[in-house]
Amino acid sequence: MGTLEGAALHPVDIAMLGLYAIAMVALGIWAARRSHDAEDYFLAGRRMIWPVIGFSLFASNISSTTLVGLAGSAYGSGIWVFNYEWMAAVVLAFFALFVLPQVLRSQVYTMPEFLERRFGRAARLYFAGLTLFLNVVVDTAASLYAGALLVQLVFPGAAVWETVAILAVIAGGYTILGGLSAVMVTDVIQAVLLLIGACVISAIALAEVGGWGAVAGAVSADKLSLVRPVTDPDMPWPALLTGVPLLGFYFWGTNQFMAQRFLAARDANHARWGAILAGFLKLPVLFIMVLPGTLAILLYPELPRADLVYPTLMFDLLPVGLLGLVLAGFFAALMSLIDSTLNSASTMVTMDFVRTARPGLSAGALMQIGRLVTFLVMLFGVIWAPQIGRFESIFEYIQQVLSYTVGPVVALYLVGTFWPRANRQGANAALLLGTLSGLALFAGQVVGPGLGAQPLIGWSHWHWLYVAPAVALVSALIMAAVSLATPPPDRAQVDAYVWTPRVYAAETEALRALPWWQNYRLQFLGLMGLCAILLIAFW
Repeated sequence: MGTLEGAALHPVDIAMLGLYAIAMVALGIWAARRSHDAEDYFLAGRRMIWPVIGFSLFASNISSTTLVGLAGSAYGSGIWVFNYEWMAAVVLAFFALFVLPQVLRSQVYTMPEFLERRFGRAARLYFAGLTLFLNVVVDTAASLYAGALLVQLVFPGAAVWETVAILAVIAGGYTILGGLSAVMVTDVIQAVLLLIGACVISAIALAEVGGWGAVAGAVSADKLSLVRPVTDPDMPWPALLTGVPLLGFYFWGTNQFMAQRFLAARDANHARWGAILAGFLKLPVLFIMVLPGTLAILLYPELPRADLVYPTLMFDLLPVGLLGLVLAGFFAALMSLIDSTLNSASTMVTMDFVRTARPGLSAGALMQIGRLVTFLVMLFGVIWAPQIGRFESIFEYIQQVLSYTVGPVVALYLVGTFWPRANRQGANAALLLGTLSGLALFAGQVVGPGLGAQPLIGWSHWHWLYVAPAVALVSALIMAAVSLATPPPDRAQVDAYVWTPRVYAAETEALRALPWWQNYRLQFLGLMGLCAILLIAFW
């Protein structure tokens, strides 16, 4: 088989990529005509329907770095990485059933704003600042840098900063013009392109290796197993029950650049149906994005790096014209994450900081500020992205920061949703002390050993997927203790943000008016059944 050396694009493929870029910007200009105020710009007028929500959630999650990482992990250590994908369906079901109704009733613009309704302004500012940091410094910059690396495979003479700037201008252009409407509409097209490209590569690769029987006979059983032993360095099975769902809840339910799609829904049913569609779309990822990495073990057994698997599959297997289409899908994945993070960062800066400081600003003025903030965030991403290549080890630390920092926020959402006695004082104490505990673990496990210091007893061998649930548990216990030691909150003020059996009974009554096939509870059961089948099949 071939390699990436000397890889080049035919003029037909280049033309297809150019048409894709032009089409995305044109869609942004079209969507801009529907943005007249802040609600239009930041939440698409709260009129989005379930197919758009589902495809947008999927496209915003599968970035170019995800594509490379899924196939690379399967090539190097096995298909265990798919656990993040099927668990996403479970997390989406939980969030949509228990948390989403209260969020939608509150009519907030951001998830930090919802925390303020429940626990006060300090919680809002903390979460908005944390999310901004993770979205901009980690997600946007990483995707820009990954896209630049792919371009360099095709055009070796291209400078990283030039490529990053071009990618940012394309994604930022339609995001600045059209806001969330442009982002979600283009996400649908990008998701379709991505799925088509992934299916084509998977089918061709499977045919090249001689079918699934050849794979099963040549690849070791542990590389085809989802459930790994407790000593596994990548994902020990207890982490699958603790760390993976907790981090998934943060990402899918509380992270602004994903949750913004739910906030834009026409109503609660469309939000839930969109969540179900996104969950269903995550399941084929095993066959079209993860297993191609397994097939590459037979096709390219001597690749120097696992992150070359997906680009190698594209350039080696695809004919002229089809390569351009699949590359468009690859860049579509890149654009979907960039536009999502740009728009969510703009929404949080404008609504969580600017509007609270200047409440008298008109809806039109807020929209213009949002456009300016989008441009500034895009500019920062362009400046920072090239630096990632110089500080790879530091950036790997930043990637793991998620496990050490989001535990307190997840605790606030979960405890606050199911326990009305939780109050503002408990939430503030959980944020402060929970964050300090996470930083202490980070220092003991990552920073100290990285600098050559003697690690604390046992900490250096504690899997990072155990950290997030540990920090969340500590935060929840602190929150409970302080809440019980201080006056209870006014039930009239917190009832709207708490799930109770009465909420379930009211939803049951509302579901009687819908056909059975529109009953989201039955749909969720079907989704869980498919997850179970995949888990058993690849146990």
